[in-house]
Amino acid sequence: MKAGTLVNWHGTRTLLRKEIRRFTKVLVQTVLTPVVTAMLYLVVFHQVLENRVHVYPGVGFTAFLVPGLIMMSVLQNSFANSASSITQSKMMGNLVFMLLAPISAAEAYFAFVTASVLRGVMVATGIYLASIYYVQLPLRDPPLIIAFVLLGSGVLGGIGLIAGVLAERFEHMSAFQNFVILPLSFLSGVFYSIHQLPALAQEISRFNPFFYMIDGFRHGFLGVSDVSPGESLIIVAAFFAVVSAVGIGMLHRGYKLRQ
Repeated sequence: MKAGTLVNWHGTRTLLRKEIRRFTKVLVQTVLTPVVTAMLYLVVFHQVLENRVHVYPGVGFTAFLVPGLIMMSVLQNSFANSASSITQSKMMGNLVFMLLAPISAAEAYFAFVTASVLRGVMVATGIYLASIYYVQLPLRDPPLIIAFVLLGSGVLGGIGLIAGVLAERFEHMSAFQNFVILPLSFLSGVFYSIHQLPALAQEISRFNPFFYMIDGFRHGFLGVSDVSPGESLIIVAAFFAVVSAVGIGMLHRGYKLRQ
């Protein structure tokens, strides 16, 4: 990859267009399936727990649940987008063409992560529209909602890129998703408030960056959360900066990409 200072907008747009086309050609798999999966969770929990569980005063369980389901789906699919793209390119042997292209590591990172963000936003929009049938969510702070969905999907898009670079087979990428991303997203307050947990579990939850993404995103809808949305925003933004620095550094060095 080139090390120049000027931005190659044409090359960046070309790579971004390629990444967007890669997942939009199979929208049933990449967007519709996550929406249907989230709705299955919603239907079951709505029927069983809506009138039995109240996490925050004046907030029904379905209203509490939907933002968590949206963000959980966003995180998982943003990760899958960049991770599968990099891993597939490595396995098929065509990643060398990106390495030979006159684009910088930062430009390539931007293209991969932006495509992941777009997929995450599409999934979030689909789940939100489908959930209207069950609950009318208030929009207390739209800028906060947008900030968390963009940062959250950006973080997981970056982590997906890193996982794809490290993976040597599809099994490695799948293992990372199943044993790291999935548990962290499920144990981040999607289905419960951390204040309902024992003290030790609450403290452990605060080391999970996914918790801050979901908690801050939920605050944008409901106006209530387990921690301050400002604190969550700072933590998620800092995590995004760290992940981006690592991802760009790996692309710049060509780490495990030239093998």
